Amino acid sequence: MPARVSPTEAVRAEIDELFASGRDIAEVLEEVMRLSARLVLQQVLEEEVTSWLGRGWNSRSGGGRAGQRNGFADVTVKTTAGPVALRRPKLRNCAEAFASQLLGKGVVRTEPLEALVISGWVRGLSDRDIEALLGEALGPEAALSKSTASRICRRLREEFEAFRSRDLSGVELDYLFLDASHFKMHDGSRAEPVLVAYGITTLGRPELLGVEPGGEESHDAWAGFLADLAERGLRPPLLVVSDGAAGLTGAIETNMAAALRQRCLIHRARNVLAKAPAERRDELKAAFWTIFDLPEGTGPGEAAVAAAQANIDAFARRYEREFPAAAKCLLTDRRALTAHLRFPAEHWRRIRHTNLIERTFGETRRRTKVIGRLPGEASCLTLVWAVLDRASRGWRGLTYTPAIARHLTELRHSLHRPSDTHNRQPAAALTHAA
Repeated sequence: MPARVSPTEAVRAEIDELFASGRDIAEVLEEVMRLSARLVLQQVLEEEVTSWLGRGWNSRSGGGRAGQRNGFADVTVKTTAGPVALRRPKLRNCAEAFASQLLGKGVVRTEPLEALVISGWVRGLSDRDIEALLGEALGPEAALSKSTASRICRRLREEFEAFRSRDLSGVELDYLFLDASHFKMHDGSRAEPVLVAYGITTLGRPELLGVEPGGEESHDAWAGFLADLAERGLRPPLLVVSDGAAGLTGAIETNMAAALRQRCLIHRARNVLAKAPAERRDELKAAFWTIFDLPEGTGPGEAAVAAAQANIDAFARRYEREFPAAAKCLLTDRRALTAHLRFPAEHWRRIRHTNLIERTFGETRRRTKVIGRLPGEASCLTLVWAVLDRASRGWRGLTYTPAIARHLTELRHSLHRPSDTHNRQPAAALTHAA
């Protein structure tokens, strides 16, 4: 007989299945938000009972009050996101009656529950914030006990701290993706960057690696971030994919000197199009992506790189008189636009941009926009990690055939072989060689 699963775990499984469905994250955001609301409310209901009884799920003995769990009663709560179905825990053989403080008398409007969901998902990462918001939203009599609030917050913080300090020596990457997004964390302060790294392993599996504050997107901030990954055991990948921020590219060339550098083509396309009038942008956008649309059957390597570089020259010649700024933008750091073409053709469309992180950052910003700012660095980092961690479970990996594996092994030998370290070129030079 299979082990019983708590309703909270069942909701988590639904979220995991949704992310693993292969659908684009933008298509499932509304479902994710409803399930997130359901997850937070369901977890609070179960934590209330755990705190009141003094023992956890499936524990029939131990300290605390007399009484046992006796299944669940279905209850539906109406919210502005639609009805949320919950399973309210029932108890028996209790010496005193248990009353839920969350779904107690008087909680009939949707606004308090919406506030609770926002708290649990965003501000609820602080014990004080959870208690304060519940007091504001539901009234002082309805606030959760400190032990229940502490348990929820502590679990989230512990999971994030374990993630940010975990050993990475067993992770071997082919591809590393770096990006940042800005969030307002403090009153009266500007938005501050959160730096993120994820990679594709030599088995083709996606792996979230790091989430840290940046202070600013400077060379020192990125260099410190990459140094921390290295100190935890992460070895250099074959290819690092990022935008073209000067501090970031400099840090890659300093800290990941053995890797090639690919500039995110989506970021570069935006840069180019921003220098043309709106009525011509569709034309330039199509011309830009045609640069990298190589003939069918083109294999990876120098021939593919040369063909794309010739297309870059053709684009510049075509538009340099009408849109000189757009042509100049494309020609800047041009070699970094084609580094991905040295890798297996089956991977080209997935390793030429950082859009996967950026889309997930967009979801995080949508969640935080409702409250304007996040109450401090710890809450912001934990939220970003929680969203990325959940989303990463549904990220698709890359296909690895024996031929692809051989090609990547040969590239690794040429870039990382220890017998030739005195002749090894830094990332900048290798990118130009690409």
